[in-house]
Amino acid sequence: MKAVRFSRFGGPEVLEIVDLPDPHPGPGQVRIAVRAAGINASDWKKRQGLIDEELPQTLGYEAAGVVDELGLGVADVAVGDRVFGFAEEAVAQAESAVLSYYAVIPASIDFPGAAALPAAIETATRALDQLGVRRGTTVLVNGASGSIGSAAVQLAVLRGARVIGTAGAANQEYLRSLAAEPVVYGEGLVERVHAVAPDGVDLALDVAGNGILPELIELAGDPANVVTLADFAGAQKYGVTFSRGDTGRAVHVLDEIGELIDSGRFTLPAIQTFPLAEVAEAHRVGEAGRVRGKLVLVV
Repeated sequence: MKAVRFSRFGGPEVLEIVDLPDPHPGPGQVRIAVRAAGINASDWKKRQGLIDEELPQTLGYEAAGVVDELGLGVADVAVGDRVFGFAEEAVAQAESAVLSYYAVIPASIDFPGAAALPAAIETATRALDQLGVRRGTTVLVNGASGSIGSAAVQLAVLRGARVIGTAGAANQEYLRSLAAEPVVYGEGLVERVHAVAPDGVDLALDVAGNGILPELIELAGDPANVVTLADFAGAQKYGVTFSRGDTGRAVHVLDEIGELIDSGRFTLPAIQTFPLAEVAEAHRVGEAGRVRGKLVLVV
């Protein structure tokens, strides 16, 4: 099968399309013919050598496609079903992928839309669970317009929370369309949040990782009321929880999201697609911050 791989650290030019052996599913897993695979910021961090030191490396933890082989004990899907989910071995940006956690793709969305979901909805749900977001709470989402942020906004609203979201000036109306109360991020954020929530907020989720944890702590009243997805150093410095997947994943949301999408209660982010062979260009676009929603490779 063709797959994305790099054998040295560096810029997007180190990415290659190589031939690798076809994978096969283990017990409880399925193999899919990949139709689309999501790209995340962790991909270029890995490529730069900021996360893993081993070489060579493949990429991709989320994919959507058609089941073509079942692992032992799998009875909830059949060969030919459209599914999406997580590839634990990080080889999803390829022609075939083995999924350890998966669900049937909602009838109303296509493969790129499905591939845009797993990381965003799992990460958002995990963080909301850790914060204890529930009906009646007021939660501030810092960095609310991206794929993870917009998922967190919508899922928090569905829990009955009041959501205040930070984003650039161009994305204020987008946040309103998701039922959030938007504020512009940057200097003076605390005052702008107090203008819409005079008593501050109950909880705060940092998606952007833009060094604003002290302000979030001030608004939420205590480091225990703040979770960050992107500022590991800041979390250690200020005593804030850094949410990471190896402490337990919220994969249950894969089974729950379909009904929310089909009923119109959850909206997918904007999606920009690239052919698998153009993965380097997709990295350039993502690193430059020139896309609001989600980058997806199409096979």
